[in-house]
Amino acid sequence: MSEPLFKRLVAEALGSAFLLATIVGSCIMGTELSPGSAALALFVTSTSTGAMLVVLIWLFGPVSGAHLNPAVSLAFAANGQLKWRDVAPYCIAQLAGFLVGVWAAHAMFDLPVLQIAVTARTGSGQWLAEGIATFGLILVILGCVARTPTVVPVAVGLYIGAAYWFTASTAFANPAMTVMRAFSATPAGILPQHVVGFVIAQLIGAAVAIAAARYFWPRTTLSAEARPQRSPA
Repeated sequence: MSEPLFKRLVAEALGSAFLLATIVGSCIMGTELSPGSAALALFVTSTSTGAMLVVLIWLFGPVSGAHLNPAVSLAFAANGQLKWRDVAPYCIAQLAGFLVGVWAAHAMFDLPVLQIAVTARTGSGQWLAEGIATFGLILVILGCVARTPTVVPVAVGLYIGAAYWFTASTAFANPAMTVMRAFSATPAGILPQHVVGFVIAQLIGAAVAIAAARYFWPRTTLSAEARPQRSPA
């Protein structure tokens, strides 16, 4: 990528902040406007998140790649589309952005800014769901980047919007986001002690997706056809 590292990190942090503010804020709004209707609240959050992902990837893709996800950054580093030395700074920027996003959502709805999650999310079904959700996300991104980079924003938004509904975990699919959702006592949160299981499942799913992408789209294909500046979320 041609942009200076600092500018890319600012883009990753700002994009991450908007993404998690959207998730937490829409969860709060959906719950308030449709008390007792979990399905409607989930519909509000899934559509809001999918739409925001499209916008953020369009906006920040040309600057940083709009990874907004350590699993995505690791996948691009594994395929030679991001320098390995940039992975840690990207992850730190994403973590910082997600934390700011959580706090911003709380503040907008006049809730205590500092919170600890109370929502339990654990068990084999939840872990399997996170592994599958992350596997699908990384495969969608790498496959689209290899063949049709311009569709990445829409493909990612549609995939995550759908994954909210077909996974038992509502598709966190993002290690850094999972960590920072432990700091929200809203329904979007996850108990701190349940974070590790989610993150492990996500990383396993990402690793399998990277292997699958290399099988379907060899690295020579990725190197020749990929457009990192148009890549993911």
